[in-house]
Amino acid sequence: MRFYFAAFVLIASAAAQDVRPKDVREIGKGGGNAIPQLTELLKNPDTGVRVEAVKQLTEARALDALILATRDDEAEVQIHATDGLVNFYLPGYVQTGLGGSLKRIGGGIKGKFTDTNDQVIDAYVTARPDVVAAFGALVRGDGQSLQARANAARALGILRGKGAVPDLVEALRTKDTDVLYESLIAMQKIGDPSAGPKIAFLLRDLNPKVQIAAIETTGLLRNREAAGDLIDVLHRSRNANVRRAALGALAMLPGATSRGAYQQYLNDKDEKLRACAAEGFARLRDPADAAPIEQAWKDEGRTAPRISLAFAMVMLGRTEIGEFSPLQYLINNLNSSAYKGVALPFLTEIARDPGARQALYAPLATATKDEKIGLARVLAASGDKASVPYLEKLSRDTDPEVAQEGLRAVRNLQARL
Repeated sequence: MRFYFAAFVLIASAAAQDVRPKDVREIGKGGGNAIPQLTELLKNPDTGVRVEAVKQLTEARALDALILATRDDEAEVQIHATDGLVNFYLPGYVQTGLGGSLKRIGGGIKGKFTDTNDQVIDAYVTARPDVVAAFGALVRGDGQSLQARANAARALGILRGKGAVPDLVEALRTKDTDVLYESLIAMQKIGDPSAGPKIAFLLRDLNPKVQIAAIETTGLLRNREAAGDLIDVLHRSRNANVRRAALGALAMLPGATSRGAYQQYLNDKDEKLRACAAEGFARLRDPADAAPIEQAWKDEGRTAPRISLAFAMVMLGRTEIGEFSPLQYLINNLNSSAYKGVALPFLTEIARDPGARQALYAPLATATKDEKIGLARVLAASGDKASVPYLEKLSRDTDPEVAQEGLRAVRNLQARL
């Protein structure tokens, strides 16, 4: 009997070695019932088989098995497992993630990140801690592929994985641009201020892509201790984009130290620097600045700084709604494909003030489709209990896209409250 049992094990083992990716796809048709067999195939010596097993486990939404696959020795498997886990929380991600672009070249793999990195799960969605921990282990792993580490960092940003912030900080020790950049953007999305002082050494990085990301992250995480360094970068750098990023970050850090920079660049020939300076005055919220800001608004002919000046005027008390009012101007720009990405965060910040938030309810009655969608997102992020009825009304809008956004906004607001 022992002989026959041993022979059976050897035959089964040999059969497992002969499995091909197309066989794994066939097994995957079993759906949830196939999860145990697919999980077992993660031990197969053939990388192609393991990759296909991960793809099928992604379809089956098998989180535990995908977490296991992130510990694989091959970067290709790790990347597909990472994308599969993100896909559980952000359906469709596997089509646009790094895994979707991977190609085998000789003995290695090569893939390309998408140019945009603005994806993040809704506030009412929370990733499992063990998923975040798995990505954290990948992103800090010295022995891991740099592509797999950068991909894990991007995943942490999408899932707002606050528990892995120490791992992201540790990842900044590398010299790889992708790992550095993706880790910094992830910190922006997570928004944990404790990370701010820990990235200060990158404010003068020699790679402009990394330097700009570090500067922007410093502003978004409100690291006021870095104001002096940002002013130094602003005055010394010869790179226009770096200087714009530095002034933009300073605009997030209003105070006596930054006021001089705002004054210096409010009338600069560079329209983006003028816009950043106006944002700084907006956040200083000094009534004495109202008159010069309004005059600058009247004189300004370019849209980008004009939007920032409108933001400043509203922050300085101009919350009325009228055809030519600054608040209405911001709302109008929600219809612009070029500038709604600028107007939306300004309105979100404005809406944190109860009085300004109250002023946003009336325009909902006559708003365009894009305005309704934009204001729903604003109230989801900055509303309070009084905002719920307005969002519920949007969730019953005759336009299905508006209704969907209204329902999503209700869920996000309630999760935040």
